[in-house]
Amino acid sequence: MPQSQAVSHIVRKTPLPGPRSAEVLRRKEAVIAKPLSVYIPAVIARAQGALVTDLDGNTFIDLGGGVGVTNAGHSDPAVIAAIKEQVDRFLHTDFTIFPYEPYVELAERLVKLVPGSSQPHKVSLYNSGAEAVENAVKIARAFTRRPAIIAFEGGFHGRTYMAMTLTSRVTPYKKGFGPFVPEVYRAPYPYAYRMGMEPAACAEQCLQQIERMFTTTVAADQVAAMIIEPVLGEGGFVVPPDGFLQRLEAMCRERGILLIADEVQSGYGRTGRFFASEHFGITPDLITVAKSIADGLPLSGVIGRADIMDSLGDNTIGGTFVGNPVACAAALAVLDVFEREDLVMRARHVGEHVMAGMRRMQSKHALIGDVRGLGAMCAIELVRDRQTREPADREAAAILRRCIDRGAIFLKAGVYGNVIRCLAPLVIKDEQIDEALDVLDSAIADERA
Repeated sequence: MPQSQAVSHIVRKTPLPGPRSAEVLRRKEAVIAKPLSVYIPAVIARAQGALVTDLDGNTFIDLGGGVGVTNAGHSDPAVIAAIKEQVDRFLHTDFTIFPYEPYVELAERLVKLVPGSSQPHKVSLYNSGAEAVENAVKIARAFTRRPAIIAFEGGFHGRTYMAMTLTSRVTPYKKGFGPFVPEVYRAPYPYAYRMGMEPAACAEQCLQQIERMFTTTVAADQVAAMIIEPVLGEGGFVVPPDGFLQRLEAMCRERGILLIADEVQSGYGRTGRFFASEHFGITPDLITVAKSIADGLPLSGVIGRADIMDSLGDNTIGGTFVGNPVACAAALAVLDVFEREDLVMRARHVGEHVMAGMRRMQSKHALIGDVRGLGAMCAIELVRDRQTREPADREAAAILRRCIDRGAIFLKAGVYGNVIRCLAPLVIKDEQIDEALDVLDSAIADERA
């Protein structure tokens, strides 16, 4: 919908940063560690749905969603009400000292959402995605009594030491932080566009390389687990070719290797299924969840086969703050919102809408080499030349800055920093999508003007 026919959701009252934001950012420079640089030159005052307003009254359409955290939208009233109700009861006990019902109820609801398995499942809750990944690895190693973990190129799993070791991108996540955790091995992820191959051939080549790893790199009977994002997140929103994950699962089953699906970014309805794994017909042994689980409160979890989850000794997993009762209350309300508003179905519509707009842009702008995604997990990859596919990282950064200046928030991704991704709240309105895509379109056009 052209902006001339719609009410504008973008409000620009001052250039960025406005005076109130600028003052907070000045104070930030004096007391906040320098590596914690900020992406948007403004300071948030409030947010609702897919709109964010800064201290100076500027309103943005948020297609970053707090880096995929607000699938249910910013400040959903039901989630806020659940948080307030729990706050009035109590804030903390440590579940393993004095248990509470919201933790149990959340686990009961999560195990019912596990894709494709009739086996009983159990849950352990944590604080962050990285913490869930760390514990999934601990659980896998303890259950199998094997040391090795296979991760994939382009994968991102967090910034704590095991998670950072598993993560594929060197800068900025790993450079200068070694040595890393031992017994982690890297396998190729079938990135057909970047490898310049047809998807089926790409999948076959990657599977053959993984098979070869068991001869040249690590013995299969020493591998506890493979951990993989069903759709690469930070690696560039890469969707694996049909059949790849099913064959990878079969490879694991044949060798007694556990399959861990890192659904921190791809889960919670983002791809048009509650878990992205459902699209590919696989049944992971362990699933990590975080980000949108509690709509902004720190909460994460590992969902796994009961025999695996129960195999560890008493108090071998846990932590003081894990599964905080306020976060659990928020997470229960998030699941209610998903059911009431059918956000999984909404994700499919959002994805179709965004992908259609991105494909229209691709037909106009040679800078866009690829458009891809699954459900509402959508992205464009920018290249300086469609034949050589040279990554256009500087151009991507300039376009993203221009979008922010014009009131639309998109995020960067990709190991080369040349992918622009959409992680919009699933409650975003169609006219907000159109307005944000118009901003992106004009920002790309101006890059080559």
